[in-house]
Amino acid sequence: MIRVLLAEDQGMMRGALALLLDLEPDIEVVAQVATGDRIVPVAVEVRPDVALLDIEMPGGDGITAAAELRRRLPACRVLILTTFGRPGYLRRAMEAGASGFLVKDGPVEELAAAVRLVRTGGRVVDPALAAAALAAGPDPLTDRERDVLRESAGGATVADVAARLHLSESTVRNYLSAAITKTGTRNRIEAVGVAQANGWL
Repeated sequence: MIRVLLAEDQGMMRGALALLLDLEPDIEVVAQVATGDRIVPVAVEVRPDVALLDIEMPGGDGITAAAELRRRLPACRVLILTTFGRPGYLRRAMEAGASGFLVKDGPVEELAAAVRLVRTGGRVVDPALAAAALAAGPDPLTDRERDVLRESAGGATVADVAARLHLSESTVRNYLSAAITKTGTRNRIEAVGVAQANGWL
């Protein structure tokens, strides 16, 4: 049996995925979690063969959890299953050690086959998303530029961002200017939008 940990914050989706996977003769969902901060502790406890992770969850994201699982449980394979098919997410997930990346609108048979493939050491990536990631190229932003854009996303002022990140206002303006240039946008609101659309934040 392939033991699966399922991390999904939407209760109905989590229940449906667990039910569908449990119908497979060789797959057993051994744990379900609804928040990102529960992924690693539960995985350490139940030792799944495959962790099926959403990206955007309360309490932490699936990509960060994937990197921690690679460190703590190297035998556990990670398969990202998300609504957000963004090229930057794909790149970040693979860099974090994920073995697969699928979007949720695919057929359940594809998901079960992906679980089996990653368990045996294979890789699975949604083909349309892989093409988009190649076309988009690498994330041009530095870590600090991403931090500043992320803090700006809610409409925070430069002073607010500077206080939160313990930077001077002029330094924040410099990072914003660089991010705007790199994203080919006209202002920080557009830069945030482009970065989010590509999964860089």
